[in-house]
Amino acid sequence: MKVAFRADASLTIGTGHVMRSLTLADTLRARGVQSVFLCRDHVGHLHQVVQDRGYTLLSLGGVSTTSTAQDSYEHWLGVESQRDADDTRSRLADLAVDWLIIDHYGLDAAWEHSLRSTCGRIMAVDDLANRDHIVDALLDQNLGKIDADYSARVPTSCRLLLGPSYALLRPEFAALRAESLSRRGQGRLRRLLITMGGVDLHNATGAVLEALYAWAPSINLEVKVVMGASAPWKDKVIQQAQHLPFPTEVLVNVQGMGDLMCDADLVIGAAGSTAWERCCLGLPTLQLVLADNQRSIADALSLAGAAHLLERANLTVSLGNVLEQLMQDPEHLLGMSSAASKLVDGLGSERVARYLQEGLTL
Repeated sequence: MKVAFRADASLTIGTGHVMRSLTLADTLRARGVQSVFLCRDHVGHLHQVVQDRGYTLLSLGGVSTTSTAQDSYEHWLGVESQRDADDTRSRLADLAVDWLIIDHYGLDAAWEHSLRSTCGRIMAVDDLANRDHIVDALLDQNLGKIDADYSARVPTSCRLLLGPSYALLRPEFAALRAESLSRRGQGRLRRLLITMGGVDLHNATGAVLEALYAWAPSINLEVKVVMGASAPWKDKVIQQAQHLPFPTEVLVNVQGMGDLMCDADLVIGAAGSTAWERCCLGLPTLQLVLADNQRSIADALSLAGAAHLLERANLTVSLGNVLEQLMQDPEHLLGMSSAASKLVDGLGSERVARYLQEGLTL
């Protein structure tokens, strides 16, 4: 069996689409499936990461910044949709792909229709439910999504894989789940983790550190900050960290994210795909919305009691207030941990891989 992934990373897109595609590819490889990646050469791409994980990367070439509307997700392609389809089709022509998996907000039914003749079946990975698809399967791992969100946007024969039970997490999170949950019984707040995604284009990390600097904690807090290697504000954040009133370590290009989350008492993080990693480990979260497509995730997690939503506009005041409340109310931390852990068990990637290979779902 052979699978092709169409996903991009860039300073605008971030790293999440390629990284969750790599997670699924790793799971499929453990089941004997071969995968290839098709990616365009955006600034901030992850071509080397894909190749270092042992996958063939088929470049789709460079971008043309004037080719698409700047205010649409199609702009994320960097070229016209039809050109992207043509480029993809030419790369796949001789590969005999069984599944083409698309994780890209800039691609829709028209693009998928153009690729029909080059692959056996197609699966779209979506978070938005805002466009039509002509696919055999659709995966949306987000909390609260139901069949009705997509029923008018996909063929009646399309298999829908919806909800956090299908969240694409690396095996380390399921392996660490029991240990992580067992250490949360005290509801303490001593170790704080900050992670705003692989790029953090608008420097939310710096804003959080500024808010922490303005806060005068009454406890000995240890802070670890995680940043991607291509994060444009990385150097400034490293400088900021040196001036905080408690030990603060900035970690770049981290490999053992699961261990860091397991050891943390609380995380301040973006409301993106890493939210499901935090839920799997029962890690209480203060979340920030860094892009419009994260709003529904943030609202759903807040409603479930699994996370507390911070607004960046008043972060300097609100962050300190929330941290003080959590220190005085350990039960609140325990409640967030319990609610989060009930949403994700860490086996979603296995469920998706089983469906792709065997046509079976759990």
